[in-house]
Amino acid sequence: MQRRSILAGAAATAVAAPAIAQSQPAIRWRMPSSFPKSLDTVFGGAVAISNIVKNLTDGRFTITPFAAGEIMPPLAVLDGVQSRSVECGHTAGFYYVGKEPALAFDTGVPFGMTPRQHAAWMNQGGGLALMREIYDRFDAVQIPCGNTGAQMGGWFRKEIKRPEDFQGLRMRVPGLLGRVYAKLGATPQQLPASDVYPALEKGILDAAEFVGPYDDEKLGLARVARYYYGPGVMELGASLCFIVNKKAWAELPEGYRAVLEAACAQASAEMLAKYDVGNVAALKRIVGGGAKLSYWPRPVMDALHKATREVFEEEAATNAVFRAVYTQWRSFLDDQLTWASVNDGAAEQYMLGTQRKR
Repeated sequence: MQRRSILAGAAATAVAAPAIAQSQPAIRWRMPSSFPKSLDTVFGGAVAISNIVKNLTDGRFTITPFAAGEIMPPLAVLDGVQSRSVECGHTAGFYYVGKEPALAFDTGVPFGMTPRQHAAWMNQGGGLALMREIYDRFDAVQIPCGNTGAQMGGWFRKEIKRPEDFQGLRMRVPGLLGRVYAKLGATPQQLPASDVYPALEKGILDAAEFVGPYDDEKLGLARVARYYYGPGVMELGASLCFIVNKKAWAELPEGYRAVLEAACAQASAEMLAKYDVGNVAALKRIVGGGAKLSYWPRPVMDALHKATREVFEEEAATNAVFRAVYTQWRSFLDDQLTWASVNDGAAEQYMLGTQRKR
C-alpha cells in the first residue's frame, strides 16, 4: 500500500509539472559567455544551463547562450549584465579584478582552494554571501555554475629553472595571478582565449596560462610553446559564475529562480567531471606530440607563494572589501587544509606514493 502511494505521488508530480510550467509566464533571456564555442567543456556549461532550464520549465523559460564576441566582448559580460543590455551572463569573477580585486576569490586565487573546498566555502562557509554582496554593487546576482578543476602552470617558450627566469617574460595571465608574476619580473597581459595562440605564435607573448590539457590542446598551444609546467598551484580550481541583472532576478518567478539554481548546480557537477576525464587523454596526446612536461622547481614555487602572500597583504592593507573577504577565506582554507592533512589529502599522498613504486 505504501509503495502504491509513493508511485501514485510520483506519477501525479510528473503529470503536474507541465501544467505548473504552463501557468508561468513565457520568458526569453540572452546569455553572452566569456568563452568561445571551441572550448566545448567550459562554453558547454552555458549550453547545459540553457538546456536544463528549458527542459524543467517545459520551454516556458528559455535562455539563449552566445559565445564570446558574438553579441559583446568576452571581458565585458559583467558590464552588459549591469546595464541590462542582456539579462544574464556566463563568465568568471577574476576577469573583473580591475573593478573589485576581491572578485578574484569568486573564481580562485593562487595557492587557494580545490573545487571541493571552494564549493564548501561558497555553499556552507559564507563565501556565497560575501560574493553576492560585491556583485550587488554591480546590480548583479551571482550563482556558481562550474569549475575547471586544477589548472596547469602554463606554456612557456623557454625553460623555467629558477625564479629569475620570469624576468622580462610577457605572460597571458588573468586575475591576481598577473600581479604575482609581476613581482617576479614578468609583464602580465589579460587576453581572451581566441587571442592567446596568435600572440604566442607571433612572439607577442612568451608564455600563457590558460586552463589544462583538454582546453590547451584545443587552442593548439603546444605548437607555439614547448614547455608545459605543473602542478597547478596558481589555480587549484577555477569557478565560473552565472550572473543575472538584479532587477531581472527580482522580476523572475520564484519557481524559475529555483530552476536556475538547480541548472547551475547540475552544470557545475558535469563540467568538473568532464575535465577530470578529458584532461587525462589530452595530456597523453600532448606529451606524445613532443611537448616537454615539467614540474615547477621548489624554489620557483616558494617564490610564487611568497609573492602571492605579498599581493594579498598589500591589497588587504588598502582595500577594506578585499581585507574582509581575504580574512574570512583564509580562516576557512586553513581549517580545510588541516582536515585534508588528517584524512583524504593524506590518503591521496599515500596512494600517489604507491603508484610511483609500481
